[in-house]
Amino acid sequence: MKLLTGTSRGTVLKRLANRGALDLARVEKGAAKIVKDVRQGGDRGLLRYARRFDGFTGKTMRVSQNQIDASWQKVTPEFRQALETAARNIRRFCEWQKPQEWIRDVQPGLKLGQLVRPLESVGCYVPGGRHPLPSTLLMTVVPAQIAGVPRIVVCSPRPAPETLAAASLLGVKELYAVGGAQAIAALAYGTRSIPKVNKIVGPGNAHVTAAKKLVAFDCSIDMLAGPTEVVIVAEAGNAGFIAADLVAQAEHDPDALAIFVTSNQKLATQVIEESKRQSTSNATARESLRRNGYAIVSESPDDSMRIANLLAPEHITVPAQRYLGDIESAGSVFVGDYSPQAAGDYLSGPNHVLPTGGSARFRGGLSVNDFVKLITVQEFSLHGLGAIARDVTTLARAEGLLAHAHSVAMRMEA
Repeated sequence: MKLLTGTSRGTVLKRLANRGALDLARVEKGAAKIVKDVRQGGDRGLLRYARRFDGFTGKTMRVSQNQIDASWQKVTPEFRQALETAARNIRRFCEWQKPQEWIRDVQPGLKLGQLVRPLESVGCYVPGGRHPLPSTLLMTVVPAQIAGVPRIVVCSPRPAPETLAAASLLGVKELYAVGGAQAIAALAYGTRSIPKVNKIVGPGNAHVTAAKKLVAFDCSIDMLAGPTEVVIVAEAGNAGFIAADLVAQAEHDPDALAIFVTSNQKLATQVIEESKRQSTSNATARESLRRNGYAIVSESPDDSMRIANLLAPEHITVPAQRYLGDIESAGSVFVGDYSPQAAGDYLSGPNHVLPTGGSARFRGGLSVNDFVKLITVQEFSLHGLGAIARDVTTLARAEGLLAHAHSVAMRMEA
């Protein structure tokens, strides 16, 4: 983990602020070939890549309902209880998030409103590479269920019993043991065994992300997410707590970004030493902190928040609620010493599928809103239309769209 002070921080900050979600150049060519082969060859191409990359040895990639449900008994009672608690909290938060339908009288003779309708189908990608991620199954399936999506498909390579247990708890009926770019292509374009979906959500490795980028014009996606990121802002506090959050996010991926921002150089040094100590036995975290770990010494507390907003991180921790008004761009915010980011990764309720690479500047994390369509409603009476007819026809004629103007004027003449 590197200490950045004074003039030494300028160049690094500029690079970090313009980092982008993920450098996909090295994998895009390979992902494009896989997507093309599955799109054109269907199950034949899908099965070939599943055997090559996922270690698949069976004949059908769909996991049977018996296998899904049997996994519930294979996991420990403690794990089942944890899943149930997490699902309950996520479900409750999604209920609070869900947009509402409404119709309002805006003025005499004019009603405006919105309808909320679920997407017809979604594909939830659940990684299964370095670690099984049943938490990601919860975070992608539950909001789709709360939105009312009738068809929810899960794709996960080599699904672990823990992942299948989470699927059983949520009543998932359609789960395929396939991953990578081949799974994304199948979800986007459909094969005989995996009918296509309207939208694909969920994180993945560089090949998965490249495939999502390639299919995005044909099938909606949530976001292009890269390695996880953490920024912690504090002027005082427990160096051990701060380091623990940095190490926790760093263990996700050697390319993870872990940054501490403070105007207190003594604390910055303490956090660096604590991070080294706590990552001694964690090779992934140690490598991540070596590559992308920074303790940035700012000029003041206000400058610390300026730097944090410049980075637009996936996760940010601030010392107290009064800092919330200063946050402009972040995926999810954690407040205070006793709000570890790991709690948000698993169980508190808000989604852990979050924007990375600075994309928090233009979107938030995955939510119920990603699984619904907002359809606007307009109803005029003759009196209501008459009140705005002159302005509508004036604007239409200014644009040269005379039929637009006529469609209003003829009603007034009638």
